[in-house]
Amino acid sequence: MQAEERKLYEARAKIFKALGHPTRLWITDHLGRFGESCVCDLVEPLGADFSTVSKHLSVLKEAGIVADEKRGKKVYYRLKVPCLLNFMSCVEDVIENGVREQVALLGGRSF
Repeated sequence: MQAEERKLYEARAKIFKALGHPTRLWITDHLGRFGESCVCDLVEPLGADFSTVSKHLSVLKEAGIVADEKRGKKVYYRLKVPCLLNFMSCVEDVIENGVREQVALLGGRSF
């Protein structure tokens, strides 16, 4: 692997790593479906404290997945790359295919 190619794969890995937590996947999905939200809007549905949600958003921001805008005392976050939702749809296809394959391996048996 050449140095430039390696840098590209390292950049991709950084994004996958940022998405590699269920809470961050939920936040990404939420922002994609509902638009911008402040941390205070995400705390209750996630069942997490303010600092935990802020940390997850910070990881997503560092990876270039979300952008933020400060308004008064609140910071609002939005999905920076809406095409990420297409990727999430692709991931769901992979999951569904895996389930179908498992059912086929079991011969359609029910338990």
